[in-house]
Amino acid sequence: MNTKTTPSTVHTPTFTDGDEFRIPTFQLLQQDGTLYKGAKAPSLKKDTALRIYRAMIFTRVLDERMLAAQRQGRLSFYMQCIGEEAAAIGSAAALDEDDMIMAQYREQGALAYRGFTADEFMNQLFGNVMDYGKGRQMPVHYGSAKLHYMTISSPLATQIPQATGYAYGQKLAGDGKCTIVYFGEGAASEGDFHAALNMAAVHRAPVIFLCRNNGYAISTPSVEQFAADGVAPRAYGYKMDVIRVDGNDILAVYEATRLARKIAVTDNRPVLIEAMTYRLAAHSSSDDPSGYRSKDEEAVWREKDPILRMRHWLEGRNWWSEDEEKEIQERLRREVLETMKRAQKRPPPPLESLVTDVYDEVPPELNRQLENLKTHIRRYPDAYPKTAEQARGGE
Repeated sequence: MNTKTTPSTVHTPTFTDGDEFRIPTFQLLQQDGTLYKGAKAPSLKKDTALRIYRAMIFTRVLDERMLAAQRQGRLSFYMQCIGEEAAAIGSAAALDEDDMIMAQYREQGALAYRGFTADEFMNQLFGNVMDYGKGRQMPVHYGSAKLHYMTISSPLATQIPQATGYAYGQKLAGDGKCTIVYFGEGAASEGDFHAALNMAAVHRAPVIFLCRNNGYAISTPSVEQFAADGVAPRAYGYKMDVIRVDGNDILAVYEATRLARKIAVTDNRPVLIEAMTYRLAAHSSSDDPSGYRSKDEEAVWREKDPILRMRHWLEGRNWWSEDEEKEIQERLRREVLETMKRAQKRPPPPLESLVTDVYDEVPPELNRQLENLKTHIRRYPDAYPKTAEQARGGE
């Protein structure tokens, strides 16, 4: 038998339950914007700090406005990341710009930090002719090749093993880059999670697994998902570096990810980060959290708002002011509203795009199906108001 370690031996039955593996939570920033005693802030330049904060504000404004749009019937579906902004944006800020990001569906802040514009967000949400995905995806399933942000897919946890494979390719390429993959603690209950971590550890892939432990997998609380001390101790089973961090502490998330990236890229070792946070919003626009949690519980976490915590820190360094806060709030609300109106007016992608991008030349059978679709739309134009004019063009 080939083993990497020589285990100790005992001569009486000895059982362990892993309770000795209690992982502490890394924190730097208190809610009032001051550092904990003995804590040292990361070397974060003013420009970077303000870029992070503006991305957090933009994401919050986008989330609030787009949920309202969904309630008004303008949008079919939406998912907010309210309360979790620090976990996504703080970690994205610690990466190189061309490291790969593989998101679940609550990391729009990471994409905003990288420079995805309000117009680009809106084009995807409304699936219009300028949407990079050509209207084929549900809202909030963003993707950007130029920003190294892999297109989101709906099936839970599929991105986790994909991230391991992509990171292994980065290792073979030797370009000094890594992949970060985001997922919730509910996704960590999927088999994909374990397969991905095992493969990454065995093949030493430069991948950062960032679990947003936000308390709930839709309506299932974390206490009903696992009996152990959260997700972090699972790393020990794969001999993987791990850290647990306060997911509402932007400085702690940034520093933990910065060091994790160094381990991944320098040593070709995967790292697991468990970011402890809370989903203040509903799971999605289709969910009502009042059925499984209390307002009192939510109120406790509202007091731990990661955006307010960072604002206090910025103000303490004289990097931000009340006037700047008022200006950015007003400007972003106006920008989001104006870009939404523009996106709504843009036409849908051409019908022909339904059958492209798979084959070099569209097979005859797909062309026949496309013509059948056009005939159907022409017959029932009132049921397809956005594409009826396109179908008539084929007459």
